[in-house]
Amino acid sequence: MQYDVAIIGAGIVGLATAYQLTEKQPGLRIAVIDKAAGVARHQTGNNSGVIHSGIYYTPGGSKALNCARGYRYLLDFAKAHDIPHDVCGKVIVATRPDEVPRLEKILKTGQANGLDGIRMISREECREIEPHVSAIKAIWVPQSGIISYRAVAEKYMELAHNREGEALLGHKVLDIDLRPGQGTVITDKGDITCRLVINCAGLYSDKIAQLTMPEIDLQILPFRGEYYELRPEKRYLVNNLIYPVPNPNFPFLGVHFTRMIGGGIEAGPNAVLAFRREGYSRYDFDPAELWETLSYPGFQQIARKYWRDGLNELYRSYSKSAFVRALQHLIPEITTADLVRGGAGVRAMACGPDGTLIDDFLFVEKPGVINVCNAPSPAATASLAIGETVAGKALSHLNLN
Repeated sequence: MQYDVAIIGAGIVGLATAYQLTEKQPGLRIAVIDKAAGVARHQTGNNSGVIHSGIYYTPGGSKALNCARGYRYLLDFAKAHDIPHDVCGKVIVATRPDEVPRLEKILKTGQANGLDGIRMISREECREIEPHVSAIKAIWVPQSGIISYRAVAEKYMELAHNREGEALLGHKVLDIDLRPGQGTVITDKGDITCRLVINCAGLYSDKIAQLTMPEIDLQILPFRGEYYELRPEKRYLVNNLIYPVPNPNFPFLGVHFTRMIGGGIEAGPNAVLAFRREGYSRYDFDPAELWETLSYPGFQQIARKYWRDGLNELYRSYSKSAFVRALQHLIPEITTADLVRGGAGVRAMACGPDGTLIDDFLFVEKPGVINVCNAPSPAATASLAIGETVAGKALSHLNLN
């Protein structure tokens, strides 16, 4: 069948794009293509389900603006479609005096991003919110919340399907033949023709992009985030969301506690190099993909810069006691007996050959194709805003706006 738009990737960004396209231009024939047997099987379905407030992002930057817009869209969407969610708030906790200046900087960033009601709170005020937390000071962020992004993504697909969108699942993309006025997505289940290709392939977005734009010089580096879960009898230790002050020398937020919308408390994640792009276990290994990562000049630059932090993260991956010690900075009562190993997710981090981590949303396009080359956190929270942006670009390509 001939489609107007073929979207590669049935994660939350690809599905939000499909949904926004059907909202803006009913009647478009849209195919969402994914090699998995269902939607939201990778980054979307394996994240912690946090609704991000936007407190960390550079004011005026794409992350901050899309998070703010997407946050409003997401809450309205969840309410309209009865998707369980809870705007429960979170605390960002300083446990040492040297963390307080960084905490104050985060507060100023959040205020510059227009977050009403965020404020610095004392140890005593923090204890009223999270009685078991060790804190010198903390920031109270009332906008933060929890949701199931898998449920959100499934609803996007359902609504798009109701308007002539089609999910072609179990179709692995092998190549793309791009010609004036027509693209052909070649899969292991047959060819799919369309007027426009949109690449939302997440962990393989660089590979898909280079099928039509080989000059794109970046690579996705996969970092696994592993979780433990609190035993049911210890869930009283956490009310909602408890975050540390991020390490400024490491591009992750650090291990934290998250109440999940379906019940239970997650503790984590760490951040270790995955030995394959979809390596959700310490034992998942693909020699070709691992070598591709290790031999990439950008990764080698990152390894030189962050090797100490990387070794600490790797140690925590294999040592439960080391993981627990990191959690005890936030809640000293936690013991190894209180935790059982939970799930894991893999982050797609786009990196340039000079070792620069691309920390913002990145769209690269030419006639016939739009590549979402990087969609890091808070992409799930911002999915409807990102989808709106990509849909606008798509309608321009199709001369429909």
